[in-house]
Amino acid sequence: MPATIRDVARASGVHVSTVSRTFSAPHLVNPDTRSRVLSTAESLGYRPNRAARALITGRTHNIGLIVADIANPFFPPLIKAAESQARSRDYHLFVADTNEDPVAEEELVHALAKQVDGVLLCSPRMSNDLIEKLRKEVPLVVVNRPVEGLPAVVMDVAHGARTAIEHLVAHGHRDIALLGGPRGSWTNREIRRSAALAAKAAGATLSAVGPFQPTEAAGAAACDAVLETGATAVLAYNDLMAIGLLEGLHDRGIRVPEELSVVGIDDIMLSRLIRPKLTTVATPTAAAGRAAVDMLLQHDEEHRTTALVTLQTQLVVRDSTGPAPADARTAPRATPRV
Repeated sequence: MPATIRDVARASGVHVSTVSRTFSAPHLVNPDTRSRVLSTAESLGYRPNRAARALITGRTHNIGLIVADIANPFFPPLIKAAESQARSRDYHLFVADTNEDPVAEEELVHALAKQVDGVLLCSPRMSNDLIEKLRKEVPLVVVNRPVEGLPAVVMDVAHGARTAIEHLVAHGHRDIALLGGPRGSWTNREIRRSAALAAKAAGATLSAVGPFQPTEAAGAAACDAVLETGATAVLAYNDLMAIGLLEGLHDRGIRVPEELSVVGIDDIMLSRLIRPKLTTVATPTAAAGRAAVDMLLQHDEEHRTTALVTLQTQLVVRDSTGPAPADARTAPRATPRV
């Protein structure tokens, strides 16, 4: 028979209420007593009843994590890091997938609101107005998108896009295509804004293609549209789209990087396994997961925070980028379509 709270109290020589406080409000228990109770509980194999503790403390010790697409390799490192961080703080993590659907996002927040102490919204597709309304139901932390009045963790994709464009320009590329991601994505808007500014500053043209879903299939399907721009280099919204584009280029006999250079964003594992290895902008997804959990657990009624944590990105140069074709360096430039 499993040990009960009364067994722990009896073996520790304390009242049952002291054992309860040790697990629900440890800061209220004398350190020596707390240590003795915890040691006794461990030796007896006692585990507190979370449901009962929630009734006492008003906390479930559960966190919800809602992602746009769990099949996207961008998200698993973030999920894994967030789960590990939550567990280290004695919290459980529930993960839900919206399949890039803003309606599903809203429904999931409503469903989780009474079951968790807070929700992490990763790359949400909902409007800011709706997210601000949902915060009244449950504490929220937004990942990969700043929302006024809410705590958020963002990765500096603007810096990444700028360094990617500067890398391509340094290799002689003057006509660059931008393979856009999903409509409604803050990340997509940041990439486009920053890439356009960087191209303009360098005297290069930037032709925007999209929007597209952030998938490998979408990248392959966009191949002809990219080629029609006359660009000698492409910056894709993410690595999956860049990998799909590489497949489409291979099928059409276009050599990378000799005829067309390709850059992705995220640095997922596949970017290092394909050939040519993908030049990409590395995003600190694991660090974002850990930071989001910490921020959520600080975001309670007594310590409301609207902090914005920005994590740095870094260009990783591999084999999919190289010098612009010699004839393209002096050829007439394409008409920009940003």
